Amino acid sequence: MDTTLSAVRAEFPLLEKVTYLNSNSTGAFPRGMEAVLQRYGQTLQNWRDEAWEGWWADWLGYMDAVARFIGAPDGSVVTDTNLTTLLGRLATCFDFQGERRRVVTTDLEFPTVPFLWKGFGRYGAEAVVVPSEGGRMNEERLCAAIDERTLLVSLSHASFATGALVDLAPVVRRAREVGALVAVDAYQSVGAVPIDVGALEVDFLLGGAHKWMCGSIESAFLYVRPALLSTLRPAATGWIAGENPLTFEPAHDWAPTARRMASGTPAVLPSLLSRVGLDLLAAVGMPTIRAHSLRCTARVMARADEAGLTVVTPRQDEQRAGVVALRFPGDAEVTKRLVARGFICSFRGALRVAPHFYNTLEEVDRFMEALVTEARKEMA
Repeated sequence: MDTTLSAVRAEFPLLEKVTYLNSNSTGAFPRGMEAVLQRYGQTLQNWRDEAWEGWWADWLGYMDAVARFIGAPDGSVVTDTNLTTLLGRLATCFDFQGERRRVVTTDLEFPTVPFLWKGFGRYGAEAVVVPSEGGRMNEERLCAAIDERTLLVSLSHASFATGALVDLAPVVRRAREVGALVAVDAYQSVGAVPIDVGALEVDFLLGGAHKWMCGSIESAFLYVRPALLSTLRPAATGWIAGENPLTFEPAHDWAPTARRMASGTPAVLPSLLSRVGLDLLAAVGMPTIRAHSLRCTARVMARADEAGLTVVTPRQDEQRAGVVALRFPGDAEVTKRLVARGFICSFRGALRVAPHFYNTLEEVDRFMEALVTEARKEMA
């Protein structure tokens, strides 16, 4: 299959119906998913237990494909239905009773993160929330909050509201200095920004398929730095996390791979569906996708500047992921009117415009023309 950017558009039927710049909310679904659904339905209609042999191999294969996509070795990634479940399970690996009980996070996190760590307060976890500055995190201020009492730093790589990126290198260095671990929520960066967990040296990285990875809504993943695997013993666990689950014998130990962070019967269909989009991204290559994303988001910002709309997202290439957030009078209502006209975007405190590798510059221009026309009605 031709995997140039122009050819990739043909793999996404949604683009034939609307102008879709909403990948930070939900990515467009590739047409190959339909065949996956048909095969899955046929398997159910002709059920035999032997289906699990193929599904097991497919599930493991998808997890290893995700690992390769983020620069990790096979066996270091596990999937589940959502990031909250995986982060919560990871949290059950730790003891929050000693002096080292702090979880350093920020006020830019998706609501899952503060809510989860608030819940773990009943077990002794002490959340330390570092305030942002102008919609992005000051890395020096964040590092200053990390000390010998810090067990874990839990932060987003890119803000879901503004797309602002955090420079992870100084955060990881500071955590290493004091013996803390780093868990990164990369839901808003993986698939839009090249990620190499080996180079970043993060301990844990979480993400999901249904945004920039163009996969299933019910598929998230957790990467664990291999050196840490043998130290993790989750309390919230299940039979699939055991060393040899398919023997159906009682588990005596956890799996040696990241599968130890699994739970019960795996959600196979989301992995089957998500493999389609992942393979498309991998074939195109993240350097190509990132370069195109930066061109598109720069175009959005330039047009917004011309129209006098406030750009909330950082201007520097290295400080933004794939979304541009705009604020202006009536922005929430404009979002609704654009969607009604077939210009699909989303609102999370600002109007978010999120072009992806399947969008063209011409499409971005049409979208921004419609946006500016609607915005001027509000500002007149």
